[in-house]
Amino acid sequence: MKTAGTNIDPAHHAKAKPTGAVAELLVVGKISTGNPAAPTAEAMAVSGGQIIGLGKLSDVEGLASASTTVLKPEGIVIPGLIEPHMHIWTSLLNLTWTDVSHDACPTFDSAVALIKETAAKTPDGEYVLGKLFDPSLYPGEPDLTRAILDQVAPNNPVMVYNASQHYLYANSLALAKAGVDDNTQDPAGGHFGRVDGKLNGVIGEAGAIMLVAGSLPRPTPEAAAAGVLEILNSCASQGVTSVREAVTGALAGVSEVAMLHQLNGAKRLPVRVSTAQFSIMAGKTSAQTAAAWKDAGVTPFSGDEMVRADAWKVVTDGSNQGRSGYFMQPYLGEVTGGQANWTPDGLHDVLKAGLDSGWQIMAHTNGDAAVEFALSTLEGLLPTYGKTDLRHRFEHCSVTTDDQLERMAAAGISPSFLMNHVYYWGAAFRDTILGEERANHLDRVASAYKAGLRPSLHSDYNVSKVHPLQSARTAVLRELQADGTILNPAECATPEQALAAITTNAAWQIHADDRGSLEVGKRADFAVVDIDPWTSAAAGWDEIKVNETYIDGTLAYQA
Repeated sequence: MKTAGTNIDPAHHAKAKPTGAVAELLVVGKISTGNPAAPTAEAMAVSGGQIIGLGKLSDVEGLASASTTVLKPEGIVIPGLIEPHMHIWTSLLNLTWTDVSHDACPTFDSAVALIKETAAKTPDGEYVLGKLFDPSLYPGEPDLTRAILDQVAPNNPVMVYNASQHYLYANSLALAKAGVDDNTQDPAGGHFGRVDGKLNGVIGEAGAIMLVAGSLPRPTPEAAAAGVLEILNSCASQGVTSVREAVTGALAGVSEVAMLHQLNGAKRLPVRVSTAQFSIMAGKTSAQTAAAWKDAGVTPFSGDEMVRADAWKVVTDGSNQGRSGYFMQPYLGEVTGGQANWTPDGLHDVLKAGLDSGWQIMAHTNGDAAVEFALSTLEGLLPTYGKTDLRHRFEHCSVTTDDQLERMAAAGISPSFLMNHVYYWGAAFRDTILGEERANHLDRVASAYKAGLRPSLHSDYNVSKVHPLQSARTAVLRELQADGTILNPAECATPEQALAAITTNAAWQIHADDRGSLEVGKRADFAVVDIDPWTSAAAGWDEIKVNETYIDGTLAYQA
């Protein structure tokens, strides 16, 4: 995107609404609080965006006055849901690209045909762009190689993003526009696929992907702003009131934080945004990158109640379905189990840079070897910093051992699971990528709870759609989309555990203790739905409709 500038000016909307003893808003109806100690209520009083009364109507109505607005929603009031790991900026990059997902293109040939059809409608020389391509869901896991893309679009540069966002596929014209050729060396944190020394158009991991994608035309600030709001409104439409943007600064540095504040200053955003600052900047060491964020005024917990910087993002390995996740044992049909994105010294330095700056660590770990790599490194580092409440996290944490979960609990590291790994890719992991034994260790929500951890669930949007209730459904049922079978019933979470993972646990992980449940003293962030997930069967959670979403008791979304 074109720069939005680097001026960071938090709006502090909440300062204009001091909490008082009299309610500005009285919500009356069926309220499901998400608080096990008091699970239901008839009325909720709100002042200054904060809940000042909750319980029976007779207990709460005394907080109202003649000027109090009374809201009687059509539906059940539930806590605002928390999406603790999604991507605004990388999703913005391909927001309007052609959908070549498995859902849109059930066969590999249909995906290739759609790219060819799109190219035929595109003027010569203009980009043909696709997203969500997923070879792991096709027989033989075929790649979109340079040769295939050259054949179907000989007159257009072509780029197609893998659904995992850990791979990009490009044809010769796209590589040429990026100045990448057979002599280009693999950059740090990325690699170019080659056959007999020649580029094959398959590009892996952020370091290499951005060398190619960086040549794309940038949207104007106006177009970027419209795209950001479209993404956030989509989150609000699922009952989400807070999100964690999981790799802030990878595309446009500090400008990404600045634009969020600028948009929020012009009009309050439809959801609250917590940012995780990317630990890599071109040409800088890890310590220099941390210093650059600090010099720009982006420091731990800086910002306001709507946009706040909270974490330090490190990506230790790649995608399991792309066979670049880092495993202790080889992938099926291969002799290696992927590789780490960092050397041991490099991982030590980048984690230390984040810890030295006081950030919460947010480490992407997919394979069990990646979990071990990050965990052992942090086990060596964390004692130096003494007791803190930074709530360090492992993202995806896809395949783990019992020992790793127990050590994570001891180290103060909690997991956030991409449950759609089970729903969409579970059969592929079981049958063609990892084998049954390792697939049974995928997204171990029940075991995480047993180890004393507070797991959350996330979408990794746009890897999958922001839909927390669907993720919670999968945590309970572990049902596979491909064949309807159950992947390791022993790892099925209870409904209460799954709902906590998209509310109170997720809020805790993003340092939002004032959210996640409806209780006196917490923010009045809530959604209005047609069916109460706390009293209904998990099998129907993905069909629950969101009618409205509120932040601080004010409307943020309406269906």
